[in-house]
Amino acid sequence: MPLAQLISPQALAERQQSAGLVILDCRFALEDPDYGLCSYAEGHIEGAQYADLERHLSGKVIKGVTGRHPLPAADTFAEQLRAWGISAKTDVVLYDDGPGAYAARAWWLLTWLGKRDGVFILDGGLKAWHSAGFPLSLDAPVTEPGTFTGMPDNRLVLDAEHVQKRLGQPGLTLIDARAQPRFRGEVEPIDSIAGHIPGAQCAAFNENLGSDGRFLPAEQLRQRFAAQLQGRPPEELVAYCGSGVTACHNLFALSLAGYPLGKLYAGSWSEWITDPKREVATGD
Repeated sequence: MPLAQLISPQALAERQQSAGLVILDCRFALEDPDYGLCSYAEGHIEGAQYADLERHLSGKVIKGVTGRHPLPAADTFAEQLRAWGISAKTDVVLYDDGPGAYAARAWWLLTWLGKRDGVFILDGGLKAWHSAGFPLSLDAPVTEPGTFTGMPDNRLVLDAEHVQKRLGQPGLTLIDARAQPRFRGEVEPIDSIAGHIPGAQCAAFNENLGSDGRFLPAEQLRQRFAAQLQGRPPEELVAYCGSGVTACHNLFALSLAGYPLGKLYAGSWSEWITDPKREVATGD
């Protein structure tokens, strides 16, 4: 069974009242950091708790050193998981109201910390939940603390130094989850320098989804990533994006396709460009 797992709105609705289930609402907007919590307060899937990208799913930003969304400290994140009621055998369902990037970031963090079983992304997100006719709730759930401890698997994450050392090595597949115009350096709406890491391929994360906002079938995802890998080992694939969020969507899709887990360059482009000695490429 692939590590990545999806759950349909219908399956979640059937399990909503089950013991041992934690639902996390991961809605967020980069341009409006209060959007997610405000949206949660206006209505969420019954039983869901709110997981904020910047307060819960990221660590402290150090200007000129880190990217925009560095990883949280492992012990801090484990403590937050316990506060949400998560234990080793808890099932966890993650959702947002977009293409699933914020839910995928939460999935990757849980995977990194050792929660490998029973973690699902709601396929199609909140839009699919609405389309299926299921209601939202205004009630904040009361949860009992969990007991999850976890141990970070740092084989799954690379820093800028390791990425730089591996550039040009024959086994490396480096994929960038940003859209083509940002990858090519034609536009850069967020970061101060446009372009991409030399040797990277563009693998825009939204191409993991069909027109209905749900993930493509596993075989189609497998073909997509096979074209990127070109026979190179999938466990040596390194995913990055602007700040380590949408890259997690590619890693989730890679796993959904049945490939071994790749690696995350967590600092991503926003960290890469903090050092002017690091090379920048533009174009295809």
